[in-house]
Amino acid sequence: MSVTHGAWVENALSLQKSQDVLDAEEERKTTMKKMTKQIQEEPLDSLLSSARQQVMETLTQLSHSQLVLGMRERSELVNTCVKSVLSLPSVQAMQEKDEDKAEARQTLYRQTLDALQTLLNALFVEDPTPAGLKSILEMSSGFPALGLLLGRLIIRIGDPDEEIGREALDGITILYTILELQKRARDKEETNKEELYESNKRFLGPYNPVSPCQNILRVIAEFGDFLGPQQVKDLLLAALEGLKGGSEAWGKDSGEMMQLASEVTLSSVLERYRHRALEVIPEIMQGIYVHLSHIQEPRAREVALLPVSLLASSFMTEVVVALLMCPLPLDSNGAEMWRQLILRKPSCDVRDLLDLLLTSLKEKPVTKKGRASVVPLAAASGLCELLSVKSCMGRVRRIYPQLLLALLIQVHYHIGLNLPGRVVSHKDAKKDGQPSGFVPVRWVVKVVKILLLKMGCSYEATFLEDQGGWELMGQAENHHRGVSLLARAMVHYSCQELCRILYLLIPLLERGDEKHKITATAFFVELLQMEEVRRIPEEYSLGRMAEGLSHRDPIMKVLSIRGLVILSRRTEKTTKVQALLPSMVKGLKSLDGLLVVEAVNNIKVIFKGQDRKLMDSSVYVEMLQILLPHFSDSREDVRSSCINLYGKMVRKLRWPRTPAMEEQLISTLVPLLLTMQEGNAQVSQKCVKTLFHCSCFMTWELPKRAYSRKPWDNQQQMVAKICKYLVDTHRDSAFMFLSQSLEYTKSSRASLRKSSVMFIALENLRHDPEASVCIYAAQAQDNILASCWRNSWPLPHGDSWVCDPATTHRWSPSCENLPTSHQRRSWIMQALGSLKMSLKQ
Repeated sequence: MSVTHGAWVENALSLQKSQDVLDAEEERKTTMKKMTKQIQEEPLDSLLSSARQQVMETLTQLSHSQLVLGMRERSELVNTCVKSVLSLPSVQAMQEKDEDKAEARQTLYRQTLDALQTLLNALFVEDPTPAGLKSILEMSSGFPALGLLLGRLIIRIGDPDEEIGREALDGITILYTILELQKRARDKEETNKEELYESNKRFLGPYNPVSPCQNILRVIAEFGDFLGPQQVKDLLLAALEGLKGGSEAWGKDSGEMMQLASEVTLSSVLERYRHRALEVIPEIMQGIYVHLSHIQEPRAREVALLPVSLLASSFMTEVVVALLMCPLPLDSNGAEMWRQLILRKPSCDVRDLLDLLLTSLKEKPVTKKGRASVVPLAAASGLCELLSVKSCMGRVRRIYPQLLLALLIQVHYHIGLNLPGRVVSHKDAKKDGQPSGFVPVRWVVKVVKILLLKMGCSYEATFLEDQGGWELMGQAENHHRGVSLLARAMVHYSCQELCRILYLLIPLLERGDEKHKITATAFFVELLQMEEVRRIPEEYSLGRMAEGLSHRDPIMKVLSIRGLVILSRRTEKTTKVQALLPSMVKGLKSLDGLLVVEAVNNIKVIFKGQDRKLMDSSVYVEMLQILLPHFSDSREDVRSSCINLYGKMVRKLRWPRTPAMEEQLISTLVPLLLTMQEGNAQVSQKCVKTLFHCSCFMTWELPKRAYSRKPWDNQQQMVAKICKYLVDTHRDSAFMFLSQSLEYTKSSRASLRKSSVMFIALENLRHDPEASVCIYAAQAQDNILASCWRNSWPLPHGDSWVCDPATTHRWSPSCENLPTSHQRRSWIMQALGSLKMSLKQ
């Protein structure tokens, strides 16, 4: 019983003791947190009291009382103290600010630094291993300790304040000693820490205040065994920190010394350990790009850019690939990094550099999986910067044809392509006078323009500017026209590189996707004007163009027609090209109006040189059939051009007239008369001319008012007179006239809808002496009204007509039944009148 009681008492005392220890430890932790907060409240831009020093000294004493801090607590403590001390201005700046207390400020600053060093040493003693050191040095941002710490200490060796330089070197000695201890521990060697420290101090020192760079070189040389790729990267980026702020932050002398220390560090590290940086080149380039935003002085920027040229001299491909990842569009920092490749020594081989860019320019910006790639656009941006360096021009000219064609194809690829998150900064947009939105295709077009100018093609560039070619080049529907204009200008001004481009294009025409082929063909077609084309086998010129007439892409058809037209100017090719004329015309069917206009304008050249006696009239008729549907195109330029071309084709018709010719021209009457009423002066003028040519060929005697462009409003008698002439002259076509008029009631232009209804709803057709005309008119009017009711006006495209009136209406075609039929359908005319009035509103 007593034993049990004694054990219970012992346990109780033990528990009490443990509780006391826990309470004391908790109290110390609470005290430490309060003191840490006190440091955080100290100003970062001034040192007015010894509060920092006293707090850190107290924290050091607490660390000696067997208080074990967790990794998070230790990291927070170190982070707070280091930030509070290292954020202070330099001693010189503080002394200049308060000259009366200059000496006191220097003493206080030194004591504060000593207190920080003592605290860090005390914390390290708790766990004197590299892992322990790492737990102290890794702040909340989580950077690897060794490379960054070494870099920051190294540039401080060059501080004009000798005491700071000496302390920095001593810190490096301690770091070196720790690494040596770790190495010897792995080898299970017994080592006296104090002796090792003193030995390393002599080995890395003594500190040389006259030439601290000697110390820097020695340190970098001796730390080689401990520097892997990540440490080399961190060491380089830490060295860049000494370039920030310049003389304004450090003072003139201090700034120059820090720049020198950074330069020596960067060049020395890359000279000795360049091969170790290979796998971290992208991170190094990104780090340089970020640091450049905070480095303004020209000399400091030169130093910061050193790694670019030094690394590129050995690993150009890797450096170029890394630079292709710079944010687009390039700002001044990214642009300077590209130019650094060849402006500074050691520079990389310009030929190899351009070949790398050309390879990147041949990539597609969108992969098979639909993923966007910025590589081609970045390569174009890099090329643009290299073009600003005069010494590159000789090398650029060597591959000028390849660069030009690659860029033109990239223009086509980038039409409509958006790269999310790639926008111009407000600063750069304001400087360049450009909108804040970044349109990739415009940028690639700009690079094409710059390349031309650098290669001496200023006349060609100006020609495109005057003709709107640059805008055309960047539009999906007009890209081939812009490329054609450029090639045409280069032929006109006898560009020296055209022969090289010609022979380069021949194999390119069969490669790539549709966009690739369209761009290459558009350029190639214009080069067929060159005399050198005679040397090319016919299969690559005439044969290729003939094959293109049956291509599934309409643009390729039009380009092939253009190529054949150019070839037809050569005597030896004329007959062969003329034999292909029917195929050319058939290729125009179902094409967009703009393409039809473009192709027909080219085909006219062949007509001029062809013997009209041998000309098959069916080809002309077929072309007229193709042009007529485009009279109602919604685009004014297409309507105007097609009507004008139609008239010119009619002028080429020769007697004797064939039924096909007559039928085609008769079908043109209503479209021309109605289109003349749309209210557009230019289109109306073309209609008048074309109608006149048709009348001349067909020997029509149209009423003079038919050629008038005045509106039909309040001129019912004039319209009736025109219609009576049409019905009297072309009785068999009355139903066609009404059908065509009905189609125009669907027009988007109100003036055409109004004119077409006026044309349809004419009382005189109901009283025509010819029975069939009355029947056709009544049937057409009935169908109009029924169609309107059925489809809720306006009518949809493609509404069918019943062409047999006897079947539809069950009427007798005899004349004696007509008055009764007309009376039964008098309500149709009333309904049409109401419809007509609604359209006027």
